[in-house]
Amino acid sequence: MHTTYIMARAMLTFSKEVLSKVSFNPDLFTRELNKALQALLPHEVEEIYLYVLELAEYNPALKSSLYLFNYM
Repeated sequence: MHTTYIMARAMLTFSKEVLSKVSFNPDLFTRELNKALQALLPHEVEEIYLYVLELAEYNPALKSSLYLFNYM
């Protein structure tokens, strides 16, 4: 496997872990999501979007962070 691919997947995995851990606080979640969106590759942004939608099903307050995807 290509090293860049492995590094990119690691960043996606790390971003999901961080978002999961801060999902109790919508403001902190939005800040961490913004950081993740700046670091992820375009195809990974789609995957993190689906992940955020999944988290928002359990915590509707997180839906307020979805506006970040409109600026991509």
